[in-house]
Amino acid sequence: MVVSLGIDIVDLEEFRAGLTDSLVGEFYLPDEISYSRTQARSWESLGARLAAKRAVFRALGAGARTWHEVEVVRRESGELDVRLSGSALALAVAQGVSECRLSMSHTKRTALAVAILVDGKP
Repeated sequence: MVVSLGIDIVDLEEFRAGLTDSLVGEFYLPDEISYSRTQARSWESLGARLAAKRAVFRALGAGARTWHEVEVVRRESGELDVRLSGSALALAVAQGVSECRLSMSHTKRTALAVAILVDGKP
């Protein structure tokens, strides 16, 4: 059963203009950075991941605690997964969340992400 839903959109032109190595280190974990750097336009991938992290925090009903508490993981199959830690994980456990389903998409101008928290109950 759906516990909560979060959605976020990022203006990629603004995002790219403000993107620095310092911000990349603040927002993303090493595997997220490595994956994004393999993409032709890495800022689009990073922007989509930022939207995903913010969508997860919105679904949890909390403002961003620490960006590194939400990791966007791409499985070998290409499916997206979310790995939570710290206070984000504690919030999910307290709400009975068993899984976070994630969808991301981007164009040259915008990135969008939707996070759906589910509890595993029919």
